[in-house]
Amino acid sequence: MKYNRINNLLGWLCGIIAFLIYSFTTEKFSSWWDTGEFIASAYKLEIVHQPGAPLFLMLQNVFSNLALGDTSKIAYWMNIGSAACSGLTIVFLFWTITAIARKLISREGELDFTQQVKIFGAGLVGALAYSFSDTFWYSAVESEVYAMSSLCTAVVFWLALKWERRADEPDANKWLLVLAYVMGLSIGVHLLNLLTIPAIALLIYFRKSKAITWTGIAKSLGWGVLVLGFILWGVIQYSVRIAAQFDLFFVNGMGLPFGTGIILFVLLLVSAIVFGIYYSIKKAKPILNLALLSLAFIYLGFGSYTFLLVRSQTNITLNNNAPDNVFSFLGYLAREQYQSEPLFKGPNFNSQIVGVNENSDFRKDEKNYAEIKGRSSYEYDKEVLFPRVYSEKHSDFYRQYLGLAEGETPSFIDNMRFFFGYQLGHMYSRYFMWNFVGRQNDSPSQGEYSSGNWISGISFLDNLRLPGQNQLSEFFKNDPSRNTYFFLPLLLGVIGLAWQLKKSRKDTAIVGLLFFFTGIAIVLYLNQSPLQPRERDYAYAGSFYVFAIWIGLGMIAVTDFLQQKIKVSSKQLAVASAGLCMLAGPVLLISQNWDDHDRSARTMTRDMAYNALQSCEPNAILFTYADNDTFPLWYLQEVEGVRTDVRVLNYGYMQSEWYVKQAMQDLNQSKALPIGFSYDKVKKGVREVVRVLDMGIEGHVDVDKMLAVMLSDDPSNKVQLQDGSFENILPSKKLQLKVNKDAVLKNKVVPKEWESYVPEYMQWDYQQSYVSRSELVLMSILAENNWERPIYFTQMSPNSVFMGMDKYMASEGLLYKLMPVEVGQAANAPSLVNTDKIYSNAMDKYRWPNISSINHLDTDSNTFFEGWAYANVYQQGINQLMAQNKTKQARDLALKAYDLQPKRIKSAKLTYLNATVVDTLYKTQELEKAKSLANRNIAALDELLNQQLLITSKGMHGFDGYTIHLGMEALTRYKAIGESAKDEALLAQVNRMEERYKQAWM
Repeated sequence: MKYNRINNLLGWLCGIIAFLIYSFTTEKFSSWWDTGEFIASAYKLEIVHQPGAPLFLMLQNVFSNLALGDTSKIAYWMNIGSAACSGLTIVFLFWTITAIARKLISREGELDFTQQVKIFGAGLVGALAYSFSDTFWYSAVESEVYAMSSLCTAVVFWLALKWERRADEPDANKWLLVLAYVMGLSIGVHLLNLLTIPAIALLIYFRKSKAITWTGIAKSLGWGVLVLGFILWGVIQYSVRIAAQFDLFFVNGMGLPFGTGIILFVLLLVSAIVFGIYYSIKKAKPILNLALLSLAFIYLGFGSYTFLLVRSQTNITLNNNAPDNVFSFLGYLAREQYQSEPLFKGPNFNSQIVGVNENSDFRKDEKNYAEIKGRSSYEYDKEVLFPRVYSEKHSDFYRQYLGLAEGETPSFIDNMRFFFGYQLGHMYSRYFMWNFVGRQNDSPSQGEYSSGNWISGISFLDNLRLPGQNQLSEFFKNDPSRNTYFFLPLLLGVIGLAWQLKKSRKDTAIVGLLFFFTGIAIVLYLNQSPLQPRERDYAYAGSFYVFAIWIGLGMIAVTDFLQQKIKVSSKQLAVASAGLCMLAGPVLLISQNWDDHDRSARTMTRDMAYNALQSCEPNAILFTYADNDTFPLWYLQEVEGVRTDVRVLNYGYMQSEWYVKQAMQDLNQSKALPIGFSYDKVKKGVREVVRVLDMGIEGHVDVDKMLAVMLSDDPSNKVQLQDGSFENILPSKKLQLKVNKDAVLKNKVVPKEWESYVPEYMQWDYQQSYVSRSELVLMSILAENNWERPIYFTQMSPNSVFMGMDKYMASEGLLYKLMPVEVGQAANAPSLVNTDKIYSNAMDKYRWPNISSINHLDTDSNTFFEGWAYANVYQQGINQLMAQNKTKQARDLALKAYDLQPKRIKSAKLTYLNATVVDTLYKTQELEKAKSLANRNIAALDELLNQQLLITSKGMHGFDGYTIHLGMEALTRYKAIGESAKDEALLAQVNRMEERYKQAWM
């Protein structure tokens, strides 16, 4: 009882400590990537991107109630929800470590003081080390699925150990049933938890088998993998697939109402499981009984997905894939909107398509299911086993990485090289070392020696891999995202692994298998292409969790070693060892990681979304493109209710029929889009893609006429294919839109100085070889809107979404506004700038409350501020204002930019952009601020370029060419500024740097 009481208390203590730290460091609002969508969907119980996380959303909705109606606090309380899940994960990790440690030290009987210190010390060291590790801490303070998924994994493995200890008791299998239920529930959070199954299968074999053999081990692992596959495909997908076929038969074949077949299938499934359980009891088949009861509990947990079917029937704002019927629900679970990566056999990046395998799908119509073309698969001329270099759009990267000549086909060995070198080395091992050795900085990395590498802090060792580490300046040493652990947590883990292996090979095999399946197996399964838009370390947090078990056991190994070497009281030595390992693990990690993991002052994500929405005129239509210019806006509209009159449309989602249907409806305060065709024209299976086939039509053709052709059901408006079918086409790339000038002036679409430049027609050349639903919608809006609702695009959008209308995109800061203006601007790129609007937005609407005061501007915030806000608002605005001789306004904007300088300049890009600000401050006689900003940027530029010089002096690879090129351009600009301002000190500094770096690189 004493042991159990201490074990429970210390476990909860670890969890509380972790939770409190997470609470202090959690973000107050939404953060980047998926959290905006998750928070918005959890608050209103809506549907997120595939394959969904219904249980996560429902539980987060519970936490949202702690805001007590204050919508500005909802995101914070959902982040606290993740912190609570993470704290509970640490509780179960502590209990897992102590359970393993006790079994290896003394399974039965009383424990003396030294043994208890070893066991509890191991739990404290391992659990708290993981608490403050880089990846886990990052996920612990944001409303994402990974914190709750980690909790599911921790609970499942702890339950397995609970069963193992009590396996000989009559009711021991109840722990396995609880485990099965948690696994079922975890499907509604994330599938990563299921990867524990093979390790649990091995644990069961070791515990129940009287004689351990290699054949038995192989069979148990085989059964574990089969069970994993059965749940992944059988339970999650084929159950729904079979239900869909039942419903198809009863609806189409027998004329019964929708859902009849589903009800019958569910009844049959439940009846079969119940009968099987009854049969297993009657015939005394305990294994069959346990298997069927476990299956029942998995299905019960999986039942959280009924949330999607219920909520998709209602008029919710976010209804991804609209899974309101069994076939769309099946597509949702199968992630049909995402491209699947080849695993066992597939093409290389230069393989050619030689055939298409057509598949069928079904669409729910008014009275039955209609058969349509499904997602096609391709046949290739060349396929290899274990394809790793398969992505055609990354062919240049593959060739450079593997040293392949143009036209050279990668071999099986090349695929293996890419797997071990890039996928396993760069995309896993680097992340692993971040957590237990150290991290250079949080800059995204594709192999540059100056970005995102692992380091230890031992300069002479780091310098062997990364040139210049032994000459590192304080500028880089003081980077908050630089964290150095001197190999200590890694060494503890390796020592713990060796100690466990010495004590019990069986237990080591179980933990090792769990480590493999939550780490390397995920690398194999994801088969990620290079140049990912973000670092993916969160996907492998499960393996870091397992390594933390070994870190805890490392404390016991250290104690045992010291007991052999030092003749001191074993009690004192155990306590001292625990303290020493606490310093080498948790204390070191929290002290290094706090400054860059403290998100309590971050507001950039919300600020960006707020400023983008405030840039829009009333009832605007705003096209976004990617996660980070979409999800924060959804959060702000759905949760805080900011500017709900603006219709935010993700251009990529618009390619899906369910999103077009939603665009035709009123949402919040936003009216339906002015779309001039019915949903039936673009429903699923209809006009998925319209090909462009230039028919040689002279001149530009009206958009409405081209729409009529593309949307026509008359065969005379289509082309006939070789198989005899007819298909719509776009017969001309030269498009035009007749401009109603009266409507343009009445609705103040263009600024006053451009009113005389409104043309009779907007004319442009369509750039793509196909027309998707997105383009059909945009063309229809152009034809129907008559300039009543302003149309915007985020500046993050690629030019392809402008449909060739680049010349009509006028920058207003964060957004482009579509304007019918002809002032002689270039046709192939946006060049119009509405300086008055930029000025009024920047001075009166935009708010960036803490950029200059926050201690650490994370890499995502820094990227979006520099690349989107600063470049397009301040630098571009100042340049244009000065060119128009609006000196006072330029000065105001330059002073605003001066006040928005971050504490730390992280990139050469900011120094380049700031040259415009410095120049303007000089020219408007703000000399003190001009010199201060110039000196600060020149000093940072010198640091950044010197780092690249140290790298290039060791060889011609691993350097950052972008930083070198932009840095040298920035030096040229500052030199011109110094000459113009007659600033001799600035000129001397720039000349010295220019001479040094030009001599090295030019």
